[in-house]
Amino acid sequence: MQERLQKLIAQAGIASRRAAEELIKAGDVAVNGKVVTELGTKADPEKDHIKVRGKLINEKLKHQQHVYILLNKPKGVLSSVSDPGGRTLVTDLVKGAGKLHPVGRLDFNTEGLIILTNDGNFTNRVSASKTIPKVYQVKTKGIPTDVAIRKLARGIRLEDGFKTAPAEIKTLKPTDKNGWYEVTLYEGHNQQIRKMFDSVGHSVVKLKRIRIGRISDAGLKVGNSRKLLPEELRSLGYSPSK
Repeated sequence: MQERLQKLIAQAGIASRRAAEELIKAGDVAVNGKVVTELGTKADPEKDHIKVRGKLINEKLKHQQHVYILLNKPKGVLSSVSDPGGRTLVTDLVKGAGKLHPVGRLDFNTEGLIILTNDGNFTNRVSASKTIPKVYQVKTKGIPTDVAIRKLARGIRLEDGFKTAPAEIKTLKPTDKNGWYEVTLYEGHNQQIRKMFDSVGHSVVKLKRIRIGRISDAGLKVGNSRKLLPEELRSLGYSPSK
């Protein structure tokens, strides 16, 4: 059966659909020996030879076993699959599961939960979702006023021009010098929480993601990982085909 190339590339675990589109536009995809750059192009993996950067992906489509791993990322680890600077990657912490990529990102200096997978369709679905809450524990330098917290919860325009959606902010027990908060977001702008608190004059000194949807960090030590359970995948609104 014919399907869009970006979907097939995602199913093969090579990249998310969005990243697959970039591969196509860059001329890195060929069908039956002919380079394809048009995003609407379809192919049948049972009949057509599909190559990405010169490598045939048909066998990957036949035998791909999808893997979904939850990692409790330490601070100082990069949420990427490569780094010219040689820094430690999230994929370095998960061995023996094949070629994986992170679903979304956590800042280099942020710790907490991140999912790694080889299922590009899953990555696309979860990354694009506006209904899956991501919950963070936030420690700030100094203690913002109640007015400032309400302002952040309503949504603000950041210095880079991005307008944040309403957020849920629960005040936790502060210390004499630091505020503590539980922040729930349904979006994922670059360094959003840090920029939000910077905008009210209180920088973030510690940031940790403790939950993705209903999936929590309970029992998972920093630096450790485990496979996601089928019911956890379903809680994210996803049923893997394989």
